[in-house]
Amino acid sequence: MAPPTGAHIIARSLRDLGVTVVFGIIGNANVNAFPLLLLAGSSETNLVSRGAFQEFDAISLLTPHTKLARRPPSINSTPHVIQDTYRTSWYGRLRTGFVDLPAYLVKGVVQDTEDVAEAAPVPDAPKGGVEEARLFNITHLIKSAKAPLVVIGKGAAYARAEGVIRDLIDKTNLPFLPTPMGKASLPIPTPLIQPAHEEADVVLILGARLNWILHFGDAPKWDPVAQFIQVDISAEEIGRNSGNPELGTIGDIGIVVPQLTSALGSWSYPTSTPYIQHLSAAKSKNEATAASKASNPKSPMTYAHAHAHAFTITERTLHSLSPPDDAGIVYVSEGANTMDISRSIFPVSHPRLRLDAGTYATMGVGLGYAIAAHAAYNGSAAEGRSGPRGRRNVVSLEGDRYGMDILIFVVNNGGIYHGDSDDAES
Repeated sequence: MAPPTGAHIIARSLRDLGVTVVFGIIGNANVNAFPLLLLAGSSETNLVSRGAFQEFDAISLLTPHTKLARRPPSINSTPHVIQDTYRTSWYGRLRTGFVDLPAYLVKGVVQDTEDVAEAAPVPDAPKGGVEEARLFNITHLIKSAKAPLVVIGKGAAYARAEGVIRDLIDKTNLPFLPTPMGKASLPIPTPLIQPAHEEADVVLILGARLNWILHFGDAPKWDPVAQFIQVDISAEEIGRNSGNPELGTIGDIGIVVPQLTSALGSWSYPTSTPYIQHLSAAKSKNEATAASKASNPKSPMTYAHAHAHAFTITERTLHSLSPPDDAGIVYVSEGANTMDISRSIFPVSHPRLRLDAGTYATMGVGLGYAIAAHAAYNGSAAEGRSGPRGRRNVVSLEGDRYGMDILIFVVNNGGIYHGDSDDAES
């Protein structure tokens, strides 16, 4: 499971037409930047165009949707082809690699094992930093900002950069805002600074993309004059949407952030600015509003009250089973309101312990993620919460069959977002 561990995901598909079943998996992996290696069988190559059983050209189909789609030309070359595809999907922007294994390779016999080159382990990808001139411009811009903001995405969890990011935040006092799956990238409680993006004039983006989750960096969600400093391993992301290619840098967060911290030196953002005071006031107001809705004694209970009551009981029970400081629970959420509200009610203060529908907003992954979390953490508990759309009974049966300690909570969304009521409050 890539987000918590950084490990490659390896999937095997049925032959030929079976590849069409995994299109959703490929799309989810590509958009969320999961390194996926897909292996699938196919018909005998000597029967191509003759109407072989389930004959299907998977290479042509998947080439536009993967970083690399290959078919080994011989049995002896198979290890090298798999190794090269693995490396390609892992280096740079993480995506899917596909290897087609025709029947003659699967059934074939190697005459002499010495003719097959052993595939060596693939080393970690080279990591780059920011050049000196660009670093100078970035630090100057941050120091001159009236309302700076650091946005932390799930890429920070992939990079295991929580330590260097926390060092940056601690030394500079910069306000920070995590994306939904970036909320646990820092092993400290996340501040609630919802209006920050509306006022920020300089935004440092670490491991996140200016896509729909960040409203593309556009007004009115963001200040029209805001300047975005993107740090990303993918050159294609720099300057995308409202990003400025002259400010962005291609590099590894674990390398770039220490460079930035060092360049900023003893500078720190004042905590008495109107911007910080406004954020603090907004935080208090949001917390009071949430508490008021949760305590509303109206009968029948409002959606907010029902969720707060149920989630409070759930949270208290989970903490009694596994104290939060032990970091023994992976929280997996999906659904509509259920997922959104649970992110705030279930704070996670340890990195790589939260998964949800992700950038693709993919429903149906919750229980699969829970099983993957159990496997990734070698037996740690996984707790899944889902709205009605997220239930997948077959997957839950698999978890039970193998004795996985997965707790599943199904909460009625009351319909999708606004539900079947006449107004949002109802």
